[in-house]
Amino acid sequence: MKSLKGKKVLVTGGGGFIGSHLVEYLARHDAALTVLLRYTSTGKIGWLEYFPDGIKAKINFVFGDVRDPDVCHRAVDGNDYIFHLAAQIAIPYSYIAPRDFLAVNAMGTANMLASARDGGVKKFLQVSTSEVYGTAQYVPIDEKHPQTAQSPYAASKIASDRMAESFHLTYDLPVVIVRPFNTYGPRQSARAVIPTIILQALRGTTIRLGNKDTRRDMNYVEDIVEGMASACFDTKTIGRTINLATGRDHGIDEITAKVGDILGRRLMIKTDRRRVRPKKSEVWRLQGDASLARKLFGYRPGHNLKMGLEKTVAFFQKNIGMYKKEDYQL
Repeated sequence: MKSLKGKKVLVTGGGGFIGSHLVEYLARHDAALTVLLRYTSTGKIGWLEYFPDGIKAKINFVFGDVRDPDVCHRAVDGNDYIFHLAAQIAIPYSYIAPRDFLAVNAMGTANMLASARDGGVKKFLQVSTSEVYGTAQYVPIDEKHPQTAQSPYAASKIASDRMAESFHLTYDLPVVIVRPFNTYGPRQSARAVIPTIILQALRGTTIRLGNKDTRRDMNYVEDIVEGMASACFDTKTIGRTINLATGRDHGIDEITAKVGDILGRRLMIKTDRRRVRPKKSEVWRLQGDASLARKLFGYRPGHNLKMGLEKTVAFFQKNIGMYKKEDYQL
């Protein structure tokens, strides 16, 4: 990607897993960055804490909550491009706090969209999720695949995507919706499947998981953020919904075996009932079709599963002390 010098960019949720990688990518390409982070009394900035001081000094930090319209207006002010990543994302937690997911994901997105409309932004990139498709009715899954709310999380993201679509159609807001399939890599939460496999493998040979019969299209985070940036700054994407995917799916047992190969040990999977989703809520297969992204802006992921896992394992080996040793993380 060419230099983004002079482009004023807001990233919501920039301290999280994908958000921090996106901020890193945009900073490397010289964008003028504002990052909206949820306020805490400690002033913590998530994974951005570990960025070089020289990068942090160039970022305008705004603290607050996307559920507060005033915060959203303050964050948007003066920015031309918005990457909206702020969201509640943990599917198991959505089972016990569905209203919170609706408030943050749907109403929070509505607040950000209204602020973007009022601020006259040049592009609003809404980050969706492949979970909105539910279990694949056909593969590969293209953008026309039916949507099924198999969890409160998926329902809240369907609602937020529809809100983004409505602002484009009603107010002519330049919106693009990107729909990344399962993303993994350094800095990811231990609750996600690949980090939990790696962390358990670094501490033993028994891997406790939920349903191991599911299949997922696994995408390395650096590829996903590059796709997001391309979708945002390409003029042909306005009004489009675009999958970001590898086009291949992998079984959980296959992924576990590959982690074992990297570490040079044989791993054994055991079912942990606490990790099993309700039967009708389980998404059994996700395999994406990214041909639209390829057509619009030449999207081609640069990492296969082996390459991505090797980088991810190396990160967790180096930083295992940052992750608590515990049986299960909701």
